[in-house]
Amino acid sequence: MTPNTAMGGLTPHDRWFVPLFGGTVLLAWAALGVWDLSPYAAYLRHDWTQIGIAASLCTALPAGEIVGPALLYAGGWVLMTAAMMLPTTLPLVIVFRRVTRDRADRAWLLALLFAGYLSVWFAFGIMAHLLGLGLLVLARASVWLTFNGWVIGAGILLAAGLFQFSPMKYRCLDGCRSPLAFVFARWSGERPMWESVRLGVAHGAYCVGCCWLLMLLMFIVGTGSLGWMLVLGAVMALEKNSRWGRRIAAPVGLVLLIAAAGVVVA
Repeated sequence: MTPNTAMGGLTPHDRWFVPLFGGTVLLAWAALGVWDLSPYAAYLRHDWTQIGIAASLCTALPAGEIVGPALLYAGGWVLMTAAMMLPTTLPLVIVFRRVTRDRADRAWLLALLFAGYLSVWFAFGIMAHLLGLGLLVLARASVWLTFNGWVIGAGILLAAGLFQFSPMKYRCLDGCRSPLAFVFARWSGERPMWESVRLGVAHGAYCVGCCWLLMLLMFIVGTGSLGWMLVLGAVMALEKNSRWGRRIAAPVGLVLLIAAAGVVVA
C-alpha cells in the first residue's frame, strides 16, 4: 500500500470503525464516572499535595495496605489512560488499519497495537505510583513536608511548565503528529505480530515523552478528578492532533509557570 492510499479520505470500512472507536472511549469515560460514584473512588484519588496527611489511605481492603490498593490503582490508571489518551491515537490507528486492511488477521494486529500502546502508559503509571510512595516516605520523615504539600504541587507545575518549552517535548510531539511516517518507518509486514506490538510501544513511548509531565499534574489535582481528566485530555489531544497543536505547547507552558508562581505566593 502506498502512503497516498493510506492517507486517503474515510472509506466505507472506516465509517463504522470511527463511531465504534469513539463509543469505546465514551464507555471508558462512563466507567470512570461510575468508579467516581463507587466506594472505591478514594483509591484512585491520589493527591501528592496532601500525601503526608493522608499517609494511611487504602487500609480498608482485605488484601492489606499495599496489594489491594495497588491493584485498584492499576486498574483505574489503565481505564483513565484509555479515556484520556486513546482519542489522541486515532490518526495513527486509521493509518495502521489501512495498511493492514487486506490481512485476515487485521483485528488481532490492531489489538496488539493497542496492547503495546497501553502497556507503556501502564508502566508509566507504575513508576508514578512508586514516585508517590517515595514522596510518602519523605513526608513521614518530615513534619514540615507533611503540612506543606503545596511544595510538591508547585514543583510539578514548574517542571511541567518548563518542559513545554524543551526540545524533547517538540521532538516527541512531532513524532506523534506524523502518523503516516511513524507507521511506515516501523512496519514492513514481515513479522506482523511483533511489528504491531513494537509500533504500539513506540507510539506509546513518544506519547509519554511529550505528555508525561502533563499527566503528573493529575497527581496534584487528584487522579480521580473527572473534570481535570477532561481538561488535560483535551489539551493533549489538541497538541497532538490539531493543525495548530504544536503552537499551543508554549502558551500551555506559560499558564503552568504562572500557576506554579501562584501556588508559591498563595
